[in-house]
Amino acid sequence: MEELIDLQLMIFSLIAIGLAVKKIGMVGAVGQKNLTDLVVNLILPCNIIESFMVDFSTDIAADFANIFVVSLLIQAGCVILGHLLFKNTTEGRRKCLRYGTICSNAGFMGNPLAEGVFGSMGLTLASVYLIPQRVMMWSEGITVFTEAPGKKALLKKVLTHPCILACMIGLFLMLTGLRPPVFANDVISAVGNCNTAISMMVIGMILADADPRTLLDKDILFYTVLRLVIIPFIVWVPCRLLHMDSLVMGVSVLLAAMPAGATTTILAAQYNGDSEFAVKLVVFSTAASLITTPLWSMVLL
Repeated sequence: MEELIDLQLMIFSLIAIGLAVKKIGMVGAVGQKNLTDLVVNLILPCNIIESFMVDFSTDIAADFANIFVVSLLIQAGCVILGHLLFKNTTEGRRKCLRYGTICSNAGFMGNPLAEGVFGSMGLTLASVYLIPQRVMMWSEGITVFTEAPGKKALLKKVLTHPCILACMIGLFLMLTGLRPPVFANDVISAVGNCNTAISMMVIGMILADADPRTLLDKDILFYTVLRLVIIPFIVWVPCRLLHMDSLVMGVSVLLAAMPAGATTTILAAQYNGDSEFAVKLVVFSTAASLITTPLWSMVLL
């Protein structure tokens, strides 16, 4: 419990630093976007590759299969919820709410949290868990705002995503037992170790953009409870009843409890969604996750 408290205090502190540097103008909007791109395209892939460099075993293979199936079921359930729950709101808001239900911020915020709470194997399982979500992001997620991409375009987007490529490289290294030269391994480790610090500071920068007085809204409140409490609870109950491996269950529930993804705001602005509402959705659910994530972590440990 003491280690979990220390972890949460570290995460809160990093988020506070990110919020502060954005508020005082040390980092602007362009700098924030550059840092986000750096995390997604370089730091996180290095972190993923390093997490796969473990000795392969049948137990690991079984965990991979289990968490992959759980993730597929979660994604299917989120698509259904997105279709059913937001019919009584404006079209612009509905697009944001549906996309935010399908595509959470697990790909950005979930990895460092999974590693912090469950260690390096937690990060490895999180990388496998996120494969279905990344596929869904470029297929069903995009159709919320625009036309569905063709099969070739979808395949290209998925297979060339840096995090998917990192999973492929990591799986190859794990299955073959091969390892990069020492200097290359040290570079991968050094870059990957920046993930938690920069990711959490970017979360703080997102929080710095909102006026707290304008965030309270019944649609946003309903979505936040759904995304941070109800969905992970729906995942946690059957995992417990089926006596699933505690690590697989822990990573699945923790990543199911992530807030709206930052891409919600980008797509809303590009494809005539309610971009102002999207910003509030991301900011409020992210701020609320600072309370719910520690609570879920305590339940799962």
